[in-house]
Amino acid sequence: MIVRKYVDKILEILVITIMSVLVIDVLWQVASRYLLRNPSSFTDELAGFLLIWVGLFGAAYGTGAGLHLAIDLLPSRLPPDKRKYLELAINILIGLFSLTVMVVGGTWLVYTRFYLGQITAALQMPLGYVYLVIPLSGVFIIYYCISNTIIAFKTYQNMK
Repeated sequence: MIVRKYVDKILEILVITIMSVLVIDVLWQVASRYLLRNPSSFTDELAGFLLIWVGLFGAAYGTGAGLHLAIDLLPSRLPPDKRKYLELAINILIGLFSLTVMVVGGTWLVYTRFYLGQITAALQMPLGYVYLVIPLSGVFIIYYCISNTIIAFKTYQNMK
């Protein structure tokens, strides 16, 4: 899956970049508060927004890497031909959740924030940009659910 390598790389670079900016932001916040005795007004708000972005994009990346939290008692006891159907059901449930809550609900949330003209307190930017990560990460999670299902079926097909 050539596309998956590119999607993985894009998310990897995105999460690393956001995390790096978050670290620099928090370092500046501490330095300006304790060393310069003049706390920066925007760093606290920016750190919160970056934490949201890194968390949701990290969750999408974790879904693709199979790092999400799971109790594997049932899958480990099932034979491979039954395990693929369990993985299919799990991926369908995760995909449906992502589609309804993250993509549809997140898109509505972003739209209404832009429509209402809400802006952030310190950064004075539209709040819709902050919430844009919800539908974006939802799309990535849906992609990974489909990709993981295809990979699982190919893997179990080769086991026969």
